[in-house]
Amino acid sequence: MKKIISLYKKYKEIINYVIVGGLTTLVSMVIFYGSTLTFLYGNNPVQLQIANVISWIGAVSFAYVANRIFVFESKSPRIFREAVSFFSARLLTLFLDMGTMFVLATLLHINYNFSKIIAMGLVTVGNYVISKFFVFKKGK
Repeated sequence: MKKIISLYKKYKEIINYVIVGGLTTLVSMVIFYGSTLTFLYGNNPVQLQIANVISWIGAVSFAYVANRIFVFESKSPRIFREAVSFFSARLLTLFLDMGTMFVLATLLHINYNFSKIIAMGLVTVGNYVISKFFVFKKGK
């Protein structure tokens, strides 16, 4: 048990990021698939992107709060500035997500469900790097 606790302490940020990322992914997928199964048509390129944007807004809102508290343990009193920075950075990866979906699902006609999974993997890596080095910088 001590070994597990030691490993957790050593890799706490990454472990918590993976957990929060998993929950953020779940939020995103529930909103995305909920949208495409109820009121948007996933095979329509415009409606597919609308579902992407709606799921992005919900997931990023959840991710900011969870990353601030549980992953990067930010104590910055400049919450508004930090939130704007976080959302701006995530906007960049939204374009990565939308571009990936456009290329894979629309141009290459790869199933949009599979395309979304690939896009989410790319976005996850990009989000961690941006959050770690630009949004929640330690030592400021």
